[in-house]
Amino acid sequence: MGRIDTETKAFMSDPSRFADAFNYLIYDGQPVIKPDDLKPLDTTEIAIPYGSNARVPEQKYRDVLKLVSIMQDDEAIYAVLGVENQAKIHYALPVKDMLYDALNYVRQVSEAKKTLEKGDTVTTEEFLSGFRKEDRLLPVITLVIYFGSSEWDGPMSIHDMLSTKNKRLLDFVPDYRINLIAPMYVPDEDFEKFNTDLRDVMQFIKCSKDEAKLNQLTEGNRRFSRMDPETAELINLITDSKLKLTVKEGTVDMCQAIQQMKEHSEAAGVARGKTEGRLEALVSLWRKKRLTLQEAAEEAEMTVDEFVIKTGIKPLMN
Repeated sequence: MGRIDTETKAFMSDPSRFADAFNYLIYDGQPVIKPDDLKPLDTTEIAIPYGSNARVPEQKYRDVLKLVSIMQDDEAIYAVLGVENQAKIHYALPVKDMLYDALNYVRQVSEAKKTLEKGDTVTTEEFLSGFRKEDRLLPVITLVIYFGSSEWDGPMSIHDMLSTKNKRLLDFVPDYRINLIAPMYVPDEDFEKFNTDLRDVMQFIKCSKDEAKLNQLTEGNRRFSRMDPETAELINLITDSKLKLTVKEGTVDMCQAIQQMKEHSEAAGVARGKTEGRLEALVSLWRKKRLTLQEAAEEAEMTVDEFVIKTGIKPLMN
């Protein structure tokens, strides 16, 4: 597992951020799911192969999995919620997520089978099924969070991955679609529907390739001037911004870090321009035969080979 995978998993394991993501997905940002409503679950799913050539069961690991209890309309609703973090586009993701959800339903059926006690009165069908007629499964919802700054061009459903678009045929092929949060697809006005620093991460990623928008987002923004160090480090890692982050009084001033990076970049550009201008002058003197190649290289504090490579001149042709 890469560092970005590890860090995003730790970030989204936080109950507040986890609840925030699902409230955005399901309830349009309303805080219906509370962090205290969540109970961590084992992220290991067991894939049991079928057929005569089946090998040993294979373990599959989700990123984050939690059981939620929601009170709505005087009804207690229970569901299994899973988050899959993606730093890169996954072109087979609908199959991957469908497998995870199916395995969780298999687990629920297996757990139901364990409750069929010997003394219970069950029908032959229920005994063979390992599942009573009145038994019910908890719904499983998987949310994919894409931490990339490019547009998601991967498939959104199983039907998108199939070799045919024949509607008559596809009417008989059950589809499975993924639930996706991707920064580039979140309208600017919808970021306010997030209530944790997940908003800041998504916004920064969306603006990371546009300097003007990034400045507009961060300048004078208290959320970025007093950011949690964990969040700041994650942003720096995901966007490869190479910001120099300094923790002061338990927070990081991302606005200051961005300004320092701009100043350093501008200074480096000026220095680079001066160096290039000096090299051009030395090449001009060499072409006019006022300096030998050796003398020009020495003035540039380079070897002759370095000078030739850096300037792109072709001394053998002159």
